[in-house]
Amino acid sequence: MDGPGPGNASMPRGFLLQGFSEFPHLRPLLFLLLLAVHLATVGGNLLILVAVASAPRRPPMLLFLCQLSAIELCYTLVVVPRSLADLAAPGPPGGRPISFLGCALQMQMFVALGGAECFLLATMAYDRYVAVCHPLRYAAVVTPGLCARLALACCLGGLAVSVGLAGAVFHLPFCGSRLLVHFFCDITALLELACTRSYADELPLLGACLLLLLLPSLLILASYGAIAAALRRLRCPRGRRKAASTCASHLAVTCLHYGCATFMYARPKASYSPRRDRTLALVYTNVTPLLYPLIYSLRNREVTAAIRRVLGRGRGRRAQGLREP
Repeated sequence: MDGPGPGNASMPRGFLLQGFSEFPHLRPLLFLLLLAVHLATVGGNLLILVAVASAPRRPPMLLFLCQLSAIELCYTLVVVPRSLADLAAPGPPGGRPISFLGCALQMQMFVALGGAECFLLATMAYDRYVAVCHPLRYAAVVTPGLCARLALACCLGGLAVSVGLAGAVFHLPFCGSRLLVHFFCDITALLELACTRSYADELPLLGACLLLLLLPSLLILASYGAIAAALRRLRCPRGRRKAASTCASHLAVTCLHYGCATFMYARPKASYSPRRDRTLALVYTNVTPLLYPLIYSLRNREVTAAIRRVLGRGRGRRAQGLREP
């Protein structure tokens, strides 16, 4: 085994994912729970995608929601299938191997999708701002062309930040046992394995947090500050409630996403706790993606109507099939 010093830094030869190998008796139960949550998450997001695609008219908020569901679907597919495979197959107690390139790609895709979601939530906040504060100009401002450009910018922004962050993290020298106390290649777990212990190692992560968390959150706060001021000026309680309800689902998803991401990544390296962070990661990579389609299907009337159309069409086809001889 390599020594801990920087001089014994390893060549790119992969890592070991510990996963939950130290809990062999809990692994079958954990596998079944994660599989059920994963199937529900995939099914919920696919249902929203199909419902939006089959809707006769698709306002900009539905298009943004469709992109959000696609991002969440890919987000879970980057992490969960590998975790389920590791839980299902009995592996060595020291961890299951993952190649250097595979680990880098997993981390990069995870950050890219999470970053795209951060930018998309800021874009959706701007959409809500125009809808509430400038309702008469909404159709002229938020055009399909603008929606397409904003959606592309969100994806490219997340991709650019993730490539820079992955390059900075995997340029660090790694030494020791190469054991990641995690079930996927997360940034905090990788920084724990870095041979160096200077604050400069945290600068790429700090820069990514500024771009992916601070900048979009400021735009969201500005949008909702203007929305709150507009709601105060409304004299009709019914109009105030209707305008507030259009923002409720987006605000709930934004608080979930930014709350988890800020707590996990916007803190000093000295406060990292590998096993605690692994448990928290289990929640935000499995539970929160399941909550998003539930929140939107319950709070957004257009989504609810689109889902009912899809489900009603499916029931109608089944009934027609039963009537045919």
